[in-house]
Amino acid sequence: MTETADHKDSYSPSAEFAAAANAGAELYEQASADRDAFWAEQASRLHWHQPWGQVLDWSDAPVAKWFADGKLNVAYNCVDRHVLDGHGDQVAIHWEGEPGDSRAVTYRELLAEVSRAANYFTELGLEAGDRVAIYMPMVPEAIVAMLACARLGLTHSVVFAGFSPTALRQRVDDASARLIITTDGQWRRGKAAPLKEAVDEALFANGDVPHSVEHVLVVRRTEIEVPWTEGRDLWWHETVTQASPEHEAQPFDAEHPLFILYTSGTTGKPKGILHTSGGYLTQVSYTHHNVFDHKAGQDVYWCTADIGWVTGHSYIVYGPLSNRATQVVYEGTPNFPDEHRHWQIVEKYGVSIYYTAPTLVRTFMKWGREIPAAHDLSSLRLLGSVGEPINPEAWRWYRDVIGAGTAPVVDTWWQTETGAIMISPLPGVTATKPGAAMAPLPGISALVVDEEGKPVQRGETEANGYLVLDQPWPSMLRGIWGDMERYRATYWERYAAQGWYFAGDGAKLDADGDLWVLGRVDDVMNVSGHRISTAEVESALVGHSGVAEAAVVGASDETTGQGIVAFVILTAEAKDTGAALVDELKAEVSREISPIARPREIHVVPELPKTRSGKIMRRLLRDVAEGRELGDTSTLVDPNVFEAIRATKA
Repeated sequence: MTETADHKDSYSPSAEFAAAANAGAELYEQASADRDAFWAEQASRLHWHQPWGQVLDWSDAPVAKWFADGKLNVAYNCVDRHVLDGHGDQVAIHWEGEPGDSRAVTYRELLAEVSRAANYFTELGLEAGDRVAIYMPMVPEAIVAMLACARLGLTHSVVFAGFSPTALRQRVDDASARLIITTDGQWRRGKAAPLKEAVDEALFANGDVPHSVEHVLVVRRTEIEVPWTEGRDLWWHETVTQASPEHEAQPFDAEHPLFILYTSGTTGKPKGILHTSGGYLTQVSYTHHNVFDHKAGQDVYWCTADIGWVTGHSYIVYGPLSNRATQVVYEGTPNFPDEHRHWQIVEKYGVSIYYTAPTLVRTFMKWGREIPAAHDLSSLRLLGSVGEPINPEAWRWYRDVIGAGTAPVVDTWWQTETGAIMISPLPGVTATKPGAAMAPLPGISALVVDEEGKPVQRGETEANGYLVLDQPWPSMLRGIWGDMERYRATYWERYAAQGWYFAGDGAKLDADGDLWVLGRVDDVMNVSGHRISTAEVESALVGHSGVAEAAVVGASDETTGQGIVAFVILTAEAKDTGAALVDELKAEVSREISPIARPREIHVVPELPKTRSGKIMRRLLRDVAEGRELGDTSTLVDPNVFEAIRATKA
């Protein structure tokens, strides 16, 4: 371990932590000695109604089949087996509502709720393979709905409750969902915001264009008035709550589709990432157990994500519940009613494992260390980071201020597409470096390569490369819903000759061979850990009658990782060209996509930098947005265009 005058370059786990850790260095040895046997052992941590014969079938690459002839029920693994093993009275979910209401749901109660929902979904005529859209805030019924779908073999598509009616309709149509589950409204900073209303708007959005939705099931959360369509709309408390709490889970094939989750692509159309059951559950369960060093019945775990994102699927629902976690689920924002809220929750429940995004860590830094210092955070023994690379300064602050200078920090790299954590320290094994993802987990294989696919050598300061996955993994996506060609083109085309998956992220290896992820290299921006495509935002801007053309880039932002900066050319008819128009355009993007996609800056420019083939040079716009010297402008039609753009930023 090396040290500078100010701080350590790496942090080894304490002897005490290492001695009690779930994972030891032998995991790496087992995985490299026999990869298939290693994953078979991880799968055997689950309950299989029918054992598998073959671990991996890669004959139809790039579509993998894991444990393909085995059968299991995902919900049974997350709930029933814990109750049958005598843990029915253990709390599964400590739920904290934003207004201050709370509920503790035991595994026995969770099983009864999931069974009721499964019985009612069956009564509605839903059958295995049907799709269900879930458009809900962080209430217990959202988790119940996901598990009930998994129990019946219904493929769920969770849509983040902050998305617009247009975004919801797009996802509902693409998946042909038969049922939407939502709430009357959601609490946001002390106010009840309508949600069911957005569903109605989505379903009527295209006028007379028919859609697949037969019913809308509504949970009463805020008591606000809601529009109602008789025969289609149903109250949860009048239907699900009245159903029988007894239900026998049936087994499904390991490759049965568990969920579709839409993520931004480099075109404006979101991609429906498809995940299946056996391999996915194996890897989320394995990673939750080892990366977070989770001890069932002892730890209180809190992942601060939303179920609308993959982190909520894998590390609030399926990973933790398969490992019999007791976890905190919080409905609201971190600063309501004030900036103490998260630390009050940590104190109240004795949270021992805390998993959040670098954006939030940097926000906590801005608010000041005196806020966490006002609380007893001594229960925290492990901290996690997810969503984007964490900068070393935020990493150290997180460990020192929140983790009392002792809690290991697991900085995890993975994606919606990978399904589960791929690259991360093991907290009882790895000497971690602030800001480094470190190494692939046991059983995972990743390389850093150049454009041609040649491995980048460690310690080559100029040799930043591309992160690729060169071996299949259990929780990998099985395709893009309804578009296998796009799946092959998006993830496998770049290194087709080698048969590698290209993650879309840049990476480097340091002199020790440790891996650092450098962020996106394509036209997808990472804002607060949420992926938003430049094309999607550009399309929303050009939808405004005053905008002729738009170019959008992600510029570095000390709080959110990247901030959205837009450059727009107005139409000749545009009346207003000032601040009012800019505000209107920002509001338009919020409405069309989500407030998360609202641009940080919009600059009205006379021209955009284009190559002779007509391609907008976003790389150069990024230089402008970040105030850097311009890179190579030799391929531009008119290099002088930047003087005009700079004038608009002055």
